[in-house]
Amino acid sequence: MMHYKVGYLIGSLARESINRKLAKALIRLAPENLVFSEIPFKDLPLYSYDYDADFPPTARAFKDALKTVDALLFVTPEYNRSIPGGLKNAIDWASRPYGTNSFTHKPSAVIGASPGAIGTAVAQQSLRSVLSFCNSPQMNAPEAYIQFAPGLITDDGEVTATSTEEFLRNYMAEFHIFIARVMSVLPKDA
Repeated sequence: MMHYKVGYLIGSLARESINRKLAKALIRLAPENLVFSEIPFKDLPLYSYDYDADFPPTARAFKDALKTVDALLFVTPEYNRSIPGGLKNAIDWASRPYGTNSFTHKPSAVIGASPGAIGTAVAQQSLRSVLSFCNSPQMNAPEAYIQFAPGLITDDGEVTATSTEEFLRNYMAEFHIFIARVMSVLPKDA
């Protein structure tokens, strides 16, 4: 069975982020042929095209990490009805300079948790718009807006509600199928 390397980006920079807990849960529930690595971005400076001729080492390392994965999973909160600034900054770095977009043809999925009733629906729409422009094929269904209640997911990523666990397990199974489908049409070196 084919193994796929999945890089995941957690939109929140907070150490105790509920989206970090969600990411741990997703990894625990994913099919075993998906291999995960976090791609951190907290040390990136604010992007400016002044860097395009010579990216700083942190930005080069970030882009290099993106090259090593087959697919991307974005696990993000919603800040002011959009994605966090740090995540948008990371996407800007990854898509620059012109002609070196790290997201081109790379399958992606978007999910997020929030204490609010609509989860992260608006942030996800914002992120999907950006990823469309970056030419990243996106898993559009199932959509996943997780309303996070205290104790829903432990610090180790164990989901305490059976229905949520089943939903997240299915979400990751669907992501695996989506990656395989995209990779069969758009091989990594295409």
